[in-house]
Amino acid sequence: MEYMITEFASRLSDFATSSPFFPTVMCKALPISTTVLLFLLIFWVYKLGANSIYLVDFVCFSPTSRYRCPFSTFLEHSFLMGIFNEKSLQFQQFILERSGLGETTNLPIGLSYLPPRWTMPFACEEAEMVVFSAVEKLLAHSGIAARDISILVVNCSLFTPVPSLSAMIINKFKLRSDVKSFNLSGMGCSAGVISLSLAQNLLRVHGNSYALIVSTENITQNWYCGNRRSMMIPNCLFRIGSAAILLSNKRQDAARSKYKLQHIVRTLTGADDKSFKCVYQEQDEEGNCGVSLSRDLTKVAGEALKVNITNLGPLVLPLSEQIAYVFAEIRRRIQANPKSKAYIPDFKKAFNHFCIHAGGRAVIDELEKSLKLQPDHVEASRMTLHKFANTSSSSIWYELAYLEAKGRIKPGHKVWQIAFGSGFKCNSAVWQALPSITTACKKGAHNNPWVEYLTQYPIHLPDVAN
Repeated sequence: MEYMITEFASRLSDFATSSPFFPTVMCKALPISTTVLLFLLIFWVYKLGANSIYLVDFVCFSPTSRYRCPFSTFLEHSFLMGIFNEKSLQFQQFILERSGLGETTNLPIGLSYLPPRWTMPFACEEAEMVVFSAVEKLLAHSGIAARDISILVVNCSLFTPVPSLSAMIINKFKLRSDVKSFNLSGMGCSAGVISLSLAQNLLRVHGNSYALIVSTENITQNWYCGNRRSMMIPNCLFRIGSAAILLSNKRQDAARSKYKLQHIVRTLTGADDKSFKCVYQEQDEEGNCGVSLSRDLTKVAGEALKVNITNLGPLVLPLSEQIAYVFAEIRRRIQANPKSKAYIPDFKKAFNHFCIHAGGRAVIDELEKSLKLQPDHVEASRMTLHKFANTSSSSIWYELAYLEAKGRIKPGHKVWQIAFGSGFKCNSAVWQALPSITTACKKGAHNNPWVEYLTQYPIHLPDVAN
């Protein structure tokens, strides 16, 4: 852009000085005016890109077949543990068959033993495996040295070792001593977008910097060993996974980056007691610790989504949809009918792709219905749930990787990542694909967790698996 402006100014000046239509005094003044114009234009271009944040690349953890846990193995281990009664075993089978999970999801090695080894060493082994491999691949492919990282943000809700996971990464990859390091815990499956928000704010302050984000969850020490149904559901849904994301605010990275960050909108409805307790870590009657999922979860998620899209809509929707929404709201209030439904804008006019948190089949079904999406809009979410299960905050990145692997994201396309989490939170991140997206995806195809399964997906998912 700067080169184009300079060239334009140079040609304008040459034309003015050689043209017989320009008075001599203007010929003398014009180079000065074009210089001022050039300065102002360059300043405007730099100012325009000053707050631009680019997603250079991201890598998701790709588990090997060693960690595969089909339904039969899961149910057999649950039985052989001697912890669950008959009704609990039947309930777990019931949940698995209706969960949307496939037979190739993965559990940490500590849970493959009998009795399970949910000790600190095995939990650390899981964390190092899923985190280090993703970060290592990301740095190697991006060509960024670990010492070039200025900001590190790690989120993991339920595993908080001392030293922290962020400190483990700093030690492993020898990040520099002045790195701005943050370790977020207890913030649920939407914490990945919260990490993005934190990194965004830091990059706006610290120029010419790289930010590394790591989103993960730890299963080993968070396995529920009791018979309360609401606390057994996470056992059935959650599996290992992580994602490492590299952000940059350097202008020179715009040419090679995949996406540009457009918006982040965060919603927290924790002031409401029902929302606050719908995903809640507690002990059961026998003192077993676990995370309880309320029956109101889907309803609470829907309410949080309404608040979130109310704030997001004006930022992304075309004017026609915003006007339609205003008139629909006026009509609804004039009619004063409490049973009339609120107008839901057509977000398909704002986004090309949707990455809905793969929290479970019910959540995906509800959003597909509420946002009036087509099956292909939620395909990435359903396939991620089937292949990798609920990997917590990293699920939206497995979904984005799926869309990239299928070659569906084109320059200029907009992607909406929607994440839900305890608290209760609904967070949105909006990305715009840059011109280099196609080339970047081809170069990084070997790091895509879907590369071995492209011919297998998408698959048809029955209402209830037999």
